[in-house]
Amino acid sequence: MVAARPLLIVVPCYNEAARLAPDQFVAFANAEPGIGFVCVDDGSTDSTRRVLHDLATAAAGGVHVVELDRNGGKAEAVRRGLQHACSLNATMVGYWDADLATPLDAIVRFREALAARPGLHVVLGARVKLLGRAIDRTPSRHVVGRVFATLASMAIDLPVYDTQCGAKLLRNSEVLRDALATPFRSRWAFDVELLLRLKRGFAAQQTGLEAVCCELPLDSWRDVHGSKLKAADLPRSLAELGRIWWEGRR
Repeated sequence: MVAARPLLIVVPCYNEAARLAPDQFVAFANAEPGIGFVCVDDGSTDSTRRVLHDLATAAAGGVHVVELDRNGGKAEAVRRGLQHACSLNATMVGYWDADLATPLDAIVRFREALAARPGLHVVLGARVKLLGRAIDRTPSRHVVGRVFATLASMAIDLPVYDTQCGAKLLRNSEVLRDALATPFRSRWAFDVELLLRLKRGFAAQQTGLEAVCCELPLDSWRDVHGSKLKAADLPRSLAELGRIWWEGRR
């Protein structure tokens, strides 16, 4: 077992051998000794597992590999990866999409945002297309994403702009560990379900999630071909939001 780094980022991987950029992960892990990765092989049927182990070897202690025997979906891969990162006593944990739609160097900005405010527990990436920011998103995905994000915000009664951005950083805390204790019921809307669990956890401590959570507009983000989320999954995602809305009002 390699020694844990203070910040560990979970990277869920299912049949990502062709899209992974091992050189980028190795270069970043070697350049940032305080930041490491927990790569979760979610029961891949291609050579993803071999690629991840080669990556771990090349990263010289900067990468942990978690192997899941069967494909359980991104939600479970992220949950199991975060549990593993927390068990290694990393002070900050998070998750990042394997396709690097959000560049790895953004992790440093996320860390700085979390470290600058001791009372902050959650930093969410937000894909906001502003002048001076390179947010490359197809118009159709932008429209669908905005509709989904608006409904997600209503479902958990939280003014969040972008729940689904695959770049998030969290402080390792009892509230987070409790939120990860059981599998998510949602396969695609698990980010929203996680926020609801955190909201309830902090409410039990007499703290509103709004006080410990912030969104960080990304400097760059690009739509990468090969996403596992398809148009046919939208109805299921909306149904999951409906269930989360109901759960939040119980």
